[in-house]
Amino acid sequence: MADSAEIDIDYVAKLARIELTPDEKEKFSRQLGQILGYFRKLSEIDVSGVEPSAHAHAVYNVWRDDVEGEPMSVEDALMNAPAKRDNQIVVPKVVDDA
Repeated sequence: MADSAEIDIDYVAKLARIELTPDEKEKFSRQLGQILGYFRKLSEIDVSGVEPSAHAHAVYNVWRDDVEGEPMSVEDALMNAPAKRDNQIVVPKVVDDA
């Protein structure tokens, strides 16, 4: 298990803006030490021949053809609107008169 003495749990708690009890400090300090130990173990792996990637599997965009279809009815478009008037969605005013 990694030595958790190197973790300043008070500093980490301050960054997270949380208050910890002494028991929580001990528990989280130990857990963070284990996580850092795992990262140390991962850093020992030779990845010099591994191509960098952003995802474990190759990801490609799948585009569909832009085909004209039936338009949505006004009733369907306004179905979930919180407020509506004259077939339009009513929203709060965000700009004062100029």
